[in-house]
Amino acid sequence: MANLYKKNALLSLMLLTILGTSCSKDDQEKNEYDNNKINLVIADNFNLSAFSAALKRSGLDKSLQEGSGPYTALVPSDAAFSAAGYSGAVGVMTANPTIISRIANYHTLDGKYELNKLPFLFNQELRSRGGKLYATHWIKGQDTILTLNGSRVISQNIPASNGLIQVVNRVLTPYLHDLLGDAIAAEANTTLFTQALRSSGLLATINEAGPFTIFAPDNTAMQAMGYHSIEQISHTDQALLKRFVNYHILKDRRFIYDYILSSGPSNASLQTMLDGNSVTMTLVPDESVVGSFKGITLKGIGNTSQVKLLKQDILSGNGVLHIIDGALRITQ
Repeated sequence: MANLYKKNALLSLMLLTILGTSCSKDDQEKNEYDNNKINLVIADNFNLSAFSAALKRSGLDKSLQEGSGPYTALVPSDAAFSAAGYSGAVGVMTANPTIISRIANYHTLDGKYELNKLPFLFNQELRSRGGKLYATHWIKGQDTILTLNGSRVISQNIPASNGLIQVVNRVLTPYLHDLLGDAIAAEANTTLFTQALRSSGLLATINEAGPFTIFAPDNTAMQAMGYHSIEQISHTDQALLKRFVNYHILKDRRFIYDYILSSGPSNASLQTMLDGNSVTMTLVPDESVVGSFKGITLKGIGNTSQVKLLKQDILSGNGVLHIIDGALRITQ
């Protein structure tokens, strides 16, 4: 009986030891769990719920959780996702998964990028997991302003244990085309201007290394200029077309916000185009924020009224495309 008692006591002691060791390991694992990884910091912020959903939908949340980094996440605010047509996290989770994955990757950089420490240079190239991005470190009055692809960084260098978070005011659109010529050809509303590029011989020019920026009149604007069909344009004098098209291209990469930041007290600036003539860029006030601006209008030297933007900041590998509602005129 005594031996049985000793055996039971020994067995109980062994069980207690095993349980104690198990609890100790569980406690240690809990203590070692890092809840300050980039994806968890983003998930903890209720203003960043849409991008947190994008990380989960794309599977990048696991990559950012398990990897040591460092990484930099460019995180559009929930308001930015709303402006882009996504109704919060629910909208992201029900959207096309391929598109969401491309967005998540385009906003994720390998490496630690303190954007405020970038040189004061214009549209410096960065590389994300989804392609090229362009960052500018501006001085505007007493302020320094950071932009990415013409969007504004509204909160910077939020720390995480494996990198940094930069919050931006717009969802950055990953580019689909390496060449501007392909980007403009993909737009359904610019077929007539695309033909003008081909017939003028300038398509080869804008497909060079660049960078270039194109302000492309939509089809309605082209028809108002007398260019009614692809066939008609293909039979138009090449020199005439070249003169017209050159006045819509500039040898630089320019996002619309670049004009807002670079304009002086007059709220207007001159942009020299490929043909040497200038276009006046005038800022459009933002009625919701006093002293702020939401875009630009354009006026060629022969225009009698302002030309408005229909679509802006369409990025390609060698430049930027903007679509406008009127042609830029050299003569009236």
